Amino acid sequence: MELVIEFAKLLIPAAIVLYAMYLVVKSFLDKELAKQSMEIRGKSIETVLPNRLHAYERVCLFLERITLNSLILRLNNGKYTAREFQQIMINEIREEYNHNVSQQLYMSDEVWEMVKSSKEGLITMINEAMSELKPEADNLDLAKQLFEKSVNQNDDKIQSTLLALKNEIRQAF
Repeated sequence: MELVIEFAKLLIPAAIVLYAMYLVVKSFLDKELAKQSMEIRGKSIETVLPNRLHAYERVCLFLERITLNSLILRLNNGKYTAREFQQIMINEIREEYNHNVSQQLYMSDEVWEMVKSSKEGLITMINEAMSELKPEADNLDLAKQLFEKSVNQNDDKIQSTLLALKNEIRQAF
């Protein structure tokens, strides 16, 4: 019995010291891990931040390029039928979109859905305007019809998307 008591006198202080060392080492390792995590996060921010800002810039440019005014001024040279001009505008919108589709990685899902909705809304408006014209109509007739439709629409999806995009940029930076 005396042997057990002597053994306990040695074992209990050793266990307490061992537990204290465990806590010290664990605390040290946790702090080091947090420090490394902060360093990695800082380096990733240095890398991702310029890419993210560039993505916002490209999507803003995309939205500006697909506004009706921009499309018609850029693509209308007076030599097309309305049907040809419709296809040219829709192809231009889709090419611009496909060129910028990877930018969705850097923005919120809500804003990207607004971008897609703006694109689809514009294509729908172009198709609707074309369906209201006679088959022999030319590109100027389509442009006139599109301007009339845009004036009659109260909801400008592209401008509201640009506003949401700018607000997201302001919140992020």
